[in-house]
Amino acid sequence: MKNILVLIPTYNESESIMLLLQRIDKIRRENIDNLKIDILVIDDNSPDKTGQLAQSLNLSGLTVLSLNSKNGIGPAYIAGFKFGLTKNYDFFIQMDADLSHQPEEMIDLVESSDTQIMVIGSRWIKGGSVVNWPKRRRLISRFGTAYAARLLGLKYRDLTSGYRVLPKQLVADIDFVTIKSHGYGFQIEMALQAIKLGYKIKEVPITFIERENGKSKMSFAIVIEAWKMVSLEGFKRRIIRR
Repeated sequence: MKNILVLIPTYNESESIMLLLQRIDKIRRENIDNLKIDILVIDDNSPDKTGQLAQSLNLSGLTVLSLNSKNGIGPAYIAGFKFGLTKNYDFFIQMDADLSHQPEEMIDLVESSDTQIMVIGSRWIKGGSVVNWPKRRRLISRFGTAYAARLLGLKYRDLTSGYRVLPKQLVADIDFVTIKSHGYGFQIEMALQAIKLGYKIKEVPITFIERENGKSKMSFAIVIEAWKMVSLEGFKRRIIRR
């Protein structure tokens, strides 16, 4: 039986968190014979009381980790990984709190997981799709991944996807001190760390649905942060090759 921890960073997601947790709970009850799934909500001190709402559901295996301030998904995930490593989990699932990642697809990702593989839920491979996303967001996402893949010499189609499964040993092997991104560049840094450590990456198609409620955390500053990180890493790699 795989022992799994689902990590969900939150900031002002009160309009979606309860439905998300209920859908995850349904999935884990349907798969209780071969999967043990716990949930960790990592709340960045949401003014709208997201963490308290999650806790009010009183779901078994649900923990709310309350942070003191809003620092972005990178530090939130790192806090969640560190918490999870103190427990006996075999795999960690990353997913967004806004219902853009479908809990029902979690099983497909888990079935593709392995102790030497990072599984990425991909929007941009055959079978993957994006629903209700404005053209601007599609272009940013596709260009961002294409730019990162080309500059870093990687073949993957969705390096910025936040729906992932990571084996425990990979998480334990990563030196989080070296990861600097606070926004979605964090996902690229994690993939780079996995490759450097000798782990494989497998992309599995997912359906990404644009949020119906709440406000996206994507900003120009987050895009620039990711662009700078990728550009610097790409420059370093070119220097080393020469």
